[in-house]
Amino acid sequence: MGLWRQISEYLFIRKRDPNEPRTQWVKYMHGINRLSIFLFLFALIVMMIRFAKTC
Repeated sequence: MGLWRQISEYLFIRKRDPNEPRTQWVKYMHGINRLSIFLFLFALIVMMIRFAKTC
């Protein structure tokens, strides 16, 4: 699976493959990955706002 396809599935842009196995541990892993992507994007936005205020 490609990196961009996986990220788009985490951000609910693309639907998941219905043939993919769905165990409880995979759901936990995807949830943690989704949370980390959202926190990273939030931190980037905060950094850009702070940088814009200092300039």
